[in-house]
Amino acid sequence: MGAKSFTSSVENLKPDPVFGSLLLSKFINCLMYDGKKATAQRVVYGALKIIETKVKDQKPIDVFENALNNIKPLIEVRSRRVGGANYQVPMAVGRKRQQSLAIRWLLEASRSKSGKPMHERLAEELMAANRKEGAAITTRENVHKMADANKAFAHFAW
Repeated sequence: MGAKSFTSSVENLKPDPVFGSLLLSKFINCLMYDGKKATAQRVVYGALKIIETKVKDQKPIDVFENALNNIKPLIEVRSRRVGGANYQVPMAVGRKRQQSLAIRWLLEASRSKSGKPMHERLAEELMAANRKEGAAITTRENVHKMADANKAFAHFAW
């Protein structure tokens, strides 16, 4: 039995049909409910079309990528049990986890709003994240603040 190498789920991923981006394809898959990919694509491309009309100086795919990069956390806290006590230990976040947390937080922020169609909520959240504001950025800042507050326990990191 040979050693199985770690393979990323991105290897099986095809680039999205409009922009040719693997990251956008991953995002569409994360947005998708019940295997309804066409609906997820309609929402994402509708949001990018709104961004295209509102943000004149940047391409919509650049706004999307920049927004995700702004949301990515550098550090997070993880629970660690030491001597009968649980400590929140700050730890660096790997590249793949940074991306999945950013996508998760962006979708969570978009879904938590109400009163508008999903493509409008997603477009607003993407544009806000591009400007380094909005609910997803607030989540990132809270994670960073928690890590900073618990840096006394950094020596427990493994």
